[in-house]
Parts: sequence; C-alpha cells; structure tokens
Amino acid sequence: MMRQDSQDAPLFGEDDGNVGARKSNIRHPLVSFFHLFFRTSAILVYLLCDFFSSQFIACMVTIILLLSCDFWTVKNVSGRLLVGLRWWNQVDKDGKSHWVFESRKAQSPNTTSSAESKIFWLGLIVCPVFWIIFVFSTIFSFKMKWLAVVIMGLVLQWANLYGYVRCKFGGQTDLRNMAKNYLGVQIFKQAMKKTAEA
Repeated sequence: MMRQDSQDAPLFGEDDGNVGARKSNIRHPLVSFFHLFFRTSAILVYLLCDFFSSQFIACMVTIILLLSCDFWTVKNVSGRLLVGLRWWNQVDKDGKSHWVFESRKAQSPNTTSSAESKIFWLGLIVCPVFWIIFVFSTIFSFKMKWLAVVIMGLVLQWANLYGYVRCKFGGQTDLRNMAKNYLGVQIFKQAMKKTAEA
C-alpha cells in the first residue's frame, strides 16, 4: 500500500485555518452535478422501477449502468476535482497488487472549496447507507431477484467510500489506530461518567 502527499483536502464539514485559500462557491458545478446525479438516479430507479415498468431485466440493466457510471465518475473525476483525492490499484512485475492512495497538497493553487467538499462527502457517505437499507429490505421482503442488484449497488458505492476514506486518513494501520483511539476515548468517558455518578 502506498500513500503519497500526506497533506489532505477537507473532509465533510471540516474547515482549516487557511480560509483565504478556500472559496465557498462551487468551482466545478458540472462535476458536482454528476457526482450526485448517477448516485441518486440509481436509487430512484430502484425505488420507482416497479411503478413504471414490469420488466425486471430493463430495470436491472438501467440500475447497473447508473451504478457503473457513478463508480467511474466518482473514482476518476469527482474525487480528484472536488476534494483532491484519488486512489487506484496497480499490479507490479511480480503480479502483486498494490493500492495507491493520493491526496493533493493543501498548498497547491487548485485548493478545493468547502461547498464542493461537503457535496462530495455527503454523497459519498449517505448513498451507501441507502444500499445497506435496500439489502436488508430485499432480504426481509423476500424479493430475492433484486438481491444481486442491491448487493452490486452496495459493493460499488462502498468501494469508493472505502478508497476515499483511505486516501483521507491514510493506510490500514492509521484506520485501525483511529478506531482504537476512538474506542479508548469512549471507554474512558464511560468510566469517568460512572465514577462521577458514584
């Protein structure tokens, strides 16, 4: 696993002290639109497909095409332009797979706007939650023909979310340390709360 340029673009809701370098307006409106368009279109087609068409195959193909367009757009265009992050997999001469996570330096002249960052992270985090709900609702409602479609939606959107979180926060060890630190703080808070009550 490789990580390049440890300086990061802003995460959803974050602002750093360098306010003058960031613009609050949207610099890439078309990219922002398509970042959300494919994601929400796939969800809407899934939800409304039974109302407009009785042909499962046409609905399935439409949803998978929208999900594929979303995956490509987020991975190759909107991540790079909206938040300055990108990730990919490369195979070396020995046939080993290496994941590369990259982030733009904060001092670069093409810094991202906080509005674009919020659009990017909101779309990236909220939509996989819908697909998780769809997986459970498909299983519990016994609509097994849709299970492959909702799993595809979950996998494609989760892959982008995972890749960009890794870009933002670093390699796997950094994520584990963050989780351990968070759990440690939560346990400490609970212990302090119990001792204060006693």
